Amino acid sequence: MKKSILATAVTLSLVTSTAVMADFDRVRWQVPMGFPSTLTALGDTMPEVARMISEMSGGRVTLQTFEPGALIPALGAFENVSAGNVPAAYSWMGYEWGQLPVSALFGATPFGLESQEFLAWMYHHGGDELLKEAFAPHNVYPILCGTISPEAAGWFRQEMTSLDQFQGLKFRAAGVGGEIMAEFGMSVTLLPGGELYQALETGVLDGTEFSLPTVDEQLGFFQVAKHYYLPGWHQPSTNQFLYVNMDEWNRLNDQTKALIENACMAGNAMALAKAEALQGAVLKRFEENGVQLHQYPEDILKAFEEATDRVMARRSETDPMFGKVYASMKAFQEEHRPWKNLGYLPRNWGVED
Repeated sequence: MKKSILATAVTLSLVTSTAVMADFDRVRWQVPMGFPSTLTALGDTMPEVARMISEMSGGRVTLQTFEPGALIPALGAFENVSAGNVPAAYSWMGYEWGQLPVSALFGATPFGLESQEFLAWMYHHGGDELLKEAFAPHNVYPILCGTISPEAAGWFRQEMTSLDQFQGLKFRAAGVGGEIMAEFGMSVTLLPGGELYQALETGVLDGTEFSLPTVDEQLGFFQVAKHYYLPGWHQPSTNQFLYVNMDEWNRLNDQTKALIENACMAGNAMALAKAEALQGAVLKRFEENGVQLHQYPEDILKAFEEATDRVMARRSETDPMFGKVYASMKAFQEEHRPWKNLGYLPRNWGVED
């Protein structure tokens, strides 16, 4: 009798397990990435999310990641997913600035939401719904899948002491931040991360922004530029997304969709924790290598903020979706401001000059 009961229990367990696994679609997607997987917190999040998805689905759902340029151009996630050339891709949102300007607000908003605020707005104040609305006409279903700490304001070959020095400066920037910098006469260009070291070394660029200190260290910028400016006013959060072709997404059942979206939520927590854990040690190493760390003075930050207001107003007037998303962000930022100001210790508390 005991053997019979045990055998029945094992059989039921196997049947139940098989039924649960069978509810996941069998998915085999190639997922090209906009960043090398070697870049800490920026490029290694999607491979980790893919690993989690495979493990939780018992191997039924496989997202095979590819390094930049292996399948599509490094900055080509949006257009290739939209056209159905690839089922999905992973990148910072904003490289499609020319085709879909509102995307840059989700990638990073100058003087906007920091990473934890961005998550709050996305999940609890309508941000994710606005994101889906903006991308639906382009046959793309975007999923927030990795948010990290602020970028630095940039690397410069010379010390920047006045606004006049920005005139004619050859600088790499992406998204709406680049348009704001152009307000000061900067010659702004967009290059992939892998091309920036040589551009700085040879003088093709006078300066560049790219990511947070960990990533900038890996790309070696400290070897060819010795002035590092903070804070990253143009990018207080850096947000990566899994772009999924809408036709591919609609073919999935609800359990598979939930698996992918929940794994990306876990990816957000993992990426932000990793980003915050590592930056202090990197800044110390920069100083040991002769880098001068600078904070922009209040007058320069104020000038950037005023330029931001002009650019955002101009864009909002000509692009209703841009205006709608930006208004939502600003409304949440204002609502959240008293808690942000009063609920936390001042950032300079206990910090010696």
